[in-house]
Amino acid sequence: MSLLIIAICITVLVLLVSWAKIHPFPAFLLVSVMAAIALGLPLHRIPASLEKGIGDVMSSLLILLSFGAMFGKIVADSGAAQKIAAVMMRISGPARIQWAMVVVGFIIGIPLFYGVGFVLMVPLIFSIVYKYRLPAVWIGLPMLSALSVTHGFLPPHPSPSALVVQFGANMGLTLLYGIILAIPSIIIAGPFFARFLKNIPSQPLRTLVADEMPEEALPGSFNSFFTALLPVLLLAVTALLPVLMPRLAKNELVLFFSSPSVVLMISLIYATISLGLKRRRTMSSVMGTYLDAAKDIAPILLIIAGSGALKQVLTDTGMSSAIALMLQDMPFHPLVLGWLIAAMIRICVGSATVAGLTTAGIILPLMTATGTDPNLMVLSVGAGSLAFSHVNDSGFWMFKEYFNLSIKNTMVSWSVMESIVAIVGLIGVLLLNLCIS
Repeated sequence: MSLLIIAICITVLVLLVSWAKIHPFPAFLLVSVMAAIALGLPLHRIPASLEKGIGDVMSSLLILLSFGAMFGKIVADSGAAQKIAAVMMRISGPARIQWAMVVVGFIIGIPLFYGVGFVLMVPLIFSIVYKYRLPAVWIGLPMLSALSVTHGFLPPHPSPSALVVQFGANMGLTLLYGIILAIPSIIIAGPFFARFLKNIPSQPLRTLVADEMPEEALPGSFNSFFTALLPVLLLAVTALLPVLMPRLAKNELVLFFSSPSVVLMISLIYATISLGLKRRRTMSSVMGTYLDAAKDIAPILLIIAGSGALKQVLTDTGMSSAIALMLQDMPFHPLVLGWLIAAMIRICVGSATVAGLTTAGIILPLMTATGTDPNLMVLSVGAGSLAFSHVNDSGFWMFKEYFNLSIKNTMVSWSVMESIVAIVGLIGVLLLNLCIS
């Protein structure tokens, strides 16, 4: 009976978000209260349970996601992202333009949130389409596949970052594993799949193309690349140091600098100087950029907070343990099961972030009980959360409207691309599990 109650609550959550169009934060809280009452949690304990769940998840993520948003915003607003794209275009030339788009999408996708990266890169895609008279979908999809993969697989993006915290994974190792999986996922879902889409009719709307910054206003190439990739470099170094030099595994200085929050704090300070103050921007102007970033990230923080409340209710009512016992008897590997749950919620709700965070509360007890690698579980759930984007996903409509496609052709291109990313990601996670187990 308890499992039926959980199933009903998840269904209500899906309906509130997708059908009633309620923001996920109040939807999560409403469903959390409903679940707590139905599962017998005393009324006087419900507020404390909700507050503890929100507090626990936000205490670990507030710095990470806020600084991540600010970092991405200054990379975009300073013109560093545009400079990276321009350099890659010059290096590749028209003959290898698809591969250049993939590399640009991946580099830009690491520091920028998906929506920001999408809007930022679309003008570049369309300028190439018009300049070289190439098929828009054939050119655009490889870059957007890279943006999608970084959004679902790699910290410091919201969903993988939150999953790292909830599963107790290592941020640096998850990032390294994620990059390993991202490469084949992007290649197959991007340049390879796009070969079959050359004949899709698309006339991108010129009115949707934003003006680019003049060349003389852009930061230098080294400054742009180094600043944008600094968080990845720092996380990679601090993850590899203890492996290459085991005596440093418990060194206080290494432990301090391996904290993702510290890494992003350092990166943000450096970006403030390199892309802000050194380029004659005032401190108040840079802080205005960061304030805009805080406004952008606020809805995502609320979603993550709401998911923490539901997870805590499941824990306080003993349902987490019950779910783990039930899932242990299912004929699926825990990594496959995490992927399936995330994929089902993604298809129903449309939001990759909601799908990943909802799955975390369900799959965490099973992961702990079976000793599944938490870094791989982050990637498995992240891959599942990207499965089959369709009409209930804002990304679907952005792609359709910007590229001026029919719904049918959007599904044939965009929806299939997202599904390929999800499937290849799962296969990669399982292969990686065989290699490291």
